[in-house]
Amino acid sequence: MLLIALVLFLCPLFQCQTEDADVLQDEDLENDVIYDMGLNATARRMPRQVRASLNKETRPHILELSVQTTIISRYAFTAVFCSMFNRHSAAAQGVFQFYIPTAAYISNFTMIVGGRVFPSQVKAKEKKIKKEGGENNGKPKKDSPEKSEGDMELFRMEVTIPGRNRARFLLKYEELLQRRLGRYEHVTSIRPMQLVSKLSVGVTIVEHSRITYLEVLPLRKTKTAASNGNGKTGPPVSTVVKQNETFCKIRFTPNIVQQAKIATNGMLGDFVVQYDVEREMGIGEIQVLDGHFVHYFAPRDLPVVPKNVVFVIDTSASMVGTKIRQTKDALFTILRELRPNDHFNFITFSNRVRVWQPGKLVPVTPNNVRDAKKFIFTISPTGGTDINNGIQTGSTLLRDYLSSKDETYHNSVSLIIFLTDGRPTVGVVQSPTIIGNTKAAVQEKFCLFTIGMGDDVDYRLLERMSLDNCGTMRRIPEDADASAMLKGFYDEIGTPLLSDIRVEYSEDAVEYITQNLFTNYFNGSELVVAGKLSNRSTDSLHIQVTASNSERSIVLEKDVSLQEKEQETERKLVEADAGPNADGYVERLWGYLSVKDGLKDRLRSQTSSERENYTQHATNLSLTYNFLTPLTQIIVEKPQVHADGTLAEAEPTEAPPESSNRLSDDDNSITPQSLYRKAPPNPSSGVVQAKSGYKPNRPNKKSVTLSKTSADGDPHFVVEFPRSKLTVCFNINGEPGHILRLVSDQKDSGVTVNGALIGAPAPVGSHKEQRTYFSTITILANKPSRSYIEVTPQKVILDGRDRMILPSGSSISVETAHLGLVLIANVNLTVTIQGTIKFVILFHRYKNPAPYQRDHLGFYIANSKGLSEDTHGLLGQFLYEDITLTHIPGNFSTAGKNSTVETPETNITVSSYPALKLKDRTVTVLKKSRRIYSGKQTVECWFAKNNAAKLIDGQYSDYVVSHLFDTGDRANETNTH
Repeated sequence: MLLIALVLFLCPLFQCQTEDADVLQDEDLENDVIYDMGLNATARRMPRQVRASLNKETRPHILELSVQTTIISRYAFTAVFCSMFNRHSAAAQGVFQFYIPTAAYISNFTMIVGGRVFPSQVKAKEKKIKKEGGENNGKPKKDSPEKSEGDMELFRMEVTIPGRNRARFLLKYEELLQRRLGRYEHVTSIRPMQLVSKLSVGVTIVEHSRITYLEVLPLRKTKTAASNGNGKTGPPVSTVVKQNETFCKIRFTPNIVQQAKIATNGMLGDFVVQYDVEREMGIGEIQVLDGHFVHYFAPRDLPVVPKNVVFVIDTSASMVGTKIRQTKDALFTILRELRPNDHFNFITFSNRVRVWQPGKLVPVTPNNVRDAKKFIFTISPTGGTDINNGIQTGSTLLRDYLSSKDETYHNSVSLIIFLTDGRPTVGVVQSPTIIGNTKAAVQEKFCLFTIGMGDDVDYRLLERMSLDNCGTMRRIPEDADASAMLKGFYDEIGTPLLSDIRVEYSEDAVEYITQNLFTNYFNGSELVVAGKLSNRSTDSLHIQVTASNSERSIVLEKDVSLQEKEQETERKLVEADAGPNADGYVERLWGYLSVKDGLKDRLRSQTSSERENYTQHATNLSLTYNFLTPLTQIIVEKPQVHADGTLAEAEPTEAPPESSNRLSDDDNSITPQSLYRKAPPNPSSGVVQAKSGYKPNRPNKKSVTLSKTSADGDPHFVVEFPRSKLTVCFNINGEPGHILRLVSDQKDSGVTVNGALIGAPAPVGSHKEQRTYFSTITILANKPSRSYIEVTPQKVILDGRDRMILPSGSSISVETAHLGLVLIANVNLTVTIQGTIKFVILFHRYKNPAPYQRDHLGFYIANSKGLSEDTHGLLGQFLYEDITLTHIPGNFSTAGKNSTVETPETNITVSSYPALKLKDRTVTVLKKSRRIYSGKQTVECWFAKNNAAKLIDGQYSDYVVSHLFDTGDRANETNTH
């Protein structure tokens, strides 16, 4: 009977899969920033509050949920893909929600509903005007610490899905994994709230140092014990781990039956991976890439520094029951782990304050530990919560103890561990006053670590108190095992190894670094500093680390060769096949830490002008790296559905005037992955520029430099011959309606590129009768499966397993197994085929065009690796050819009946003239200049006249094909190889 019931329960899921079998596979979204798209909805990042009460009969079914993470040297990129299907004829409400780590930043969110793309935009938050009573208009606050639970937050988006249609959601976020207790931990939440026919979780770890520890834990749930679905300890069922010294790939792909054994409601839990790496002795590990560096410092085998610790515990009435019992259990355990050289004391507070040993800290002896346990045992919750008095008493006690010690007293680390489950209700209750009083009492003599238990805590107050006083804040959820979490938090800070750590670098080599002063270094943790190099020509970086331990001051110094470190970083990434996320990961890590630092500085600021400066700085960084932070918001256009359940037509977007005929400043020197991240805000919206003052400061990239080989403008062809160090140019005077074969490699790579010409009258006074431009370009890729991309100045159509129409006025990235697109609104499109072949198409659009102007496209070959030596076409035939420049004696006149030279015609006779030798042909040429990349760069080139006669194989007409999707074997081309 149980089996029959299970089959009946799962039946609708299988039916959905049958009705919509062509599930989108291998579709992923790069971290990108999406600009103005008729915005009308705000995506929310909410506290973890699961609502599983959706109607099972009408809610859309989740066909696929894929969560893929790539961790490159502790920096994790996670991509979430979810596909839902509404099998009913009427429209239905679909809810996409996913738990992400609190420390992570969302970098992209996009929906595809009914085959139409609905991108999002990250923009600066508007300043809120305070209303009477401090209302917030009923809008949820994403960044409110009070609404977060533990280490996870909920991202949620509702959307109406038309009848018998699919919705796909693509979410990306990034985080730097923190080392705690000697391990890094990555958590993937798997809580789709229903069984999923195709569920997969992947975690890829790429490290530079040897992986010394790796463990996949049983699925971790909030309120119940961990389970792996088979009643045994170890990894969850269906988990596969492949590992070598520095690389690891983990896959978790449970089928429906395996999911049902874990949880029939789809709430499987957290998929947890823990690992650690081998530590370099001395200065630590340095990685350099693309003008940025990251420094990991985690020394080991050091003597433990004695500590002076005061525990300040809330014993108000709200602590009664489970909270106080679990707190006592944790304190009993902590007492047993205090070291002989430590000193300690306990303070409890409610309406009044009790000090266990007034006026002193006592050493760790058996008698003192026994008496402390008796004190803890007698604690009884009662009264209100006087946070200010509790923290003042603890600070005074510890400060007086430290001042009574002789200067020659050996080094020690002093700290207060403060725990509460509520807000201030007695004595001083204003948060700013408590914060000021705390800072004045601590006087930078020790650190304050705060812990909040449950949902009724002013976490913003606790975070500010700890940040102002070199500590950290930890949240303990209402339903968590508080005893274990308290013990774990103490373990993290209970073994100090160094204090007063300062990490410094050559001033002439580093432009900007993240936090480099640290009060303490605890065993099992790690200090991370990232920096931006100011001078790429600098050969070395001098690093100095100073610190103190229990016995003496420590100074570590080393000169690091930047070139060698960068080559080593690149080599290890190539060896591990780290994928597209490897491009610029050090810079992304630097941006992530810089935003974190900016937010902390903002929180610690003392004046309104100081706060405004930090706010502006952190906001600009957030927008530069497209991070959803407390200072930014993500806006997404939502589909409009008619009453009959069909999708409404989208309104067309118009190109902004400032974007026309313009490349961003460094588009000729950046990777596609970085391209959209750094795109400037759409000027047509005006919102981001006006309210944030955002002007991106783009770091130079070295990854992919666009080749000069291109066909742009009227159309002007430019061909670069790298081996010959020559650049050649020519014009093609075609007819409107002609379709030209630009690249053809069908036999080997399966790639073909065609371009259709459109006509326009020539400007007054021009030597030409008409102009022609590329109005449409098609890129066809037939291997391993057929797909094509059709590009016009207004839209981009991707047709493969699924068909998508992308307005050229949006910024978005789509990646499948063998094809990748990165679209920058009204600027350019980068197409990557089979991971190596890269084409870039420029958009030239005019808001108020002159009679001789037409919206058109430019085509550039960014990377030809992957195209075979048999590649042909007007551009393709030159990719692997050599050419030489020579001079031929004789008389030569620059004027001629068929001349296509664009300078005024003059009769100049010379005794010899330049010529190019290609294959067995000699082509006379002239020296000219061409402007490429929308006028951003001028190149000197040798110009071949008369439609490139003798330069190209055959004649111009041989490259005219019948239609845009013609992949015939070089059409009518004549190959004279």
